[in-house]
Amino acid sequence: MVESLSVPVAGARLLDAACGTGRRLLGAKAQLAIGIDLTPEMIPNTPRDEHYAAADVRALPFRAAEFDVVWCRLALGHVPQLAAPYRELSRVCRLSGHVVVTDFHAAAVAAGHRRTFRDGAGEVHEIEHYVHNRDSHERAAREAGLSVREATEGLVGPSVRDFYERAGRTSKYEAQLGLPLVLGLVFFKDP
Repeated sequence: MVESLSVPVAGARLLDAACGTGRRLLGAKAQLAIGIDLTPEMIPNTPRDEHYAAADVRALPFRAAEFDVVWCRLALGHVPQLAAPYRELSRVCRLSGHVVVTDFHAAAVAAGHRRTFRDGAGEVHEIEHYVHNRDSHERAAREAGLSVREATEGLVGPSVRDFYERAGRTSKYEAQLGLPLVLGLVFFKDP
C-alpha cells in the first residue's frame, strides 16, 4: 500500500520510524536509510547497508530536518496519544519533505480484528493497541505542521485472501470483503 502512495525514496534521506525487523528498508535505494525501533530485539544485527538504532518514535534521536522522507508504518496504534509522535516525525522531516503513516484502521478493530503475533513456541499474543481514527491522525499532523497530501484505505480483498485462508477463516474473508484494514496517509511538511 505504501508503494502505491507515490512518495519516491530513491536518492532520499529516509527514516523508517518503528522499522521492526528493517525488511522495508531493504532495496529502498535511498541515499541514507535509517531504521529505529523501540524493541532492540527487532533490530537487525547483521551487517547491511542500512543503519539501525533503538529509539522511541516519541523522542527521535536526530537533528531537525534530517530526512527527506519519514515512514511510520503500523506503529502509532501502539501509542496512546498521537501528538508527541507527530511532533517528532514532523521535526525530523525537512521542509517540503514527506511523512508517510499507516495505521490499523478503526473499522477493522470495530469488526473484531486484533493485533497479534505468534511466538516461536506457536503461542498467540495480543499486542496492546490504541484506536486512532483518520480525523485524529490528521489533527495531530496538522498541529505538528504537516498537511495531508494523500489518503487511502487498504481493504479486505484479493491481496489478503491468502492470510484468511491460512488462518482457516475463508468465510470471514467473504463476510468482510471491502472492510478497511489499514489507513494510509501521506503528509507534506509545510515550508
